[in-house]
Amino acid sequence: MTHLVTPKHPLAEVFGFPISNDSPEARRFRKNKLCPFNNKVPNCTKDKADEPLGVCSIFNGDGIAITCPIRFREAWLIAEDAVRFLFPPDTNWTSLTEIRLEDRHGKSAGNIDIVLVAYDRKGQILDFGSLEVQAVHRTVYTKFETALAEISTPSVGPIEEFVSKLQAKLDGKLENPPDTRTLLEDTLTP
Repeated sequence: MTHLVTPKHPLAEVFGFPISNDSPEARRFRKNKLCPFNNKVPNCTKDKADEPLGVCSIFNGDGIAITCPIRFREAWLIAEDAVRFLFPPDTNWTSLTEIRLEDRHGKSAGNIDIVLVAYDRKGQILDFGSLEVQAVHRTVYTKFETALAEISTPSVGPIEEFVSKLQAKLDGKLENPPDTRTLLEDTLTP
């Protein structure tokens, strides 16, 4: 087992690289505030887009704790693992990120980090599963009770609108709208 030597500060990774990595690539990522972990944009957006925090993980005792939920997207292993759990083998699937969720009044109820969508050869959604990714971060603790109240007493919006939104995003990603009945149509009609 490798023993980590903890420096005098808690930072383990900054802008995608261990702090001890001074390679040209690591310097480029730090200078340009880039995120190598499949963020929705090339830059790190943690905390503020114009002045991102850039901290991916911190030292925690003899280990490392991830502090940014985007860090879990490395090589999309999180999506592959979830797909194996959610869908049968050989399912056509894709991931959609940061999907806005609305309550029954049309107000934002937040974003779903990753929605995994199973689809057929014609691009019709067959099934979907959602992933909400949590990392160690101080706002998890400072806003915990508010967040718990929100997710435990939701004012759920119409599923039809959510499925329509997923289908539209999938159509845009596949660039071929389905010409057969959609999951939404199958849900609404017998």
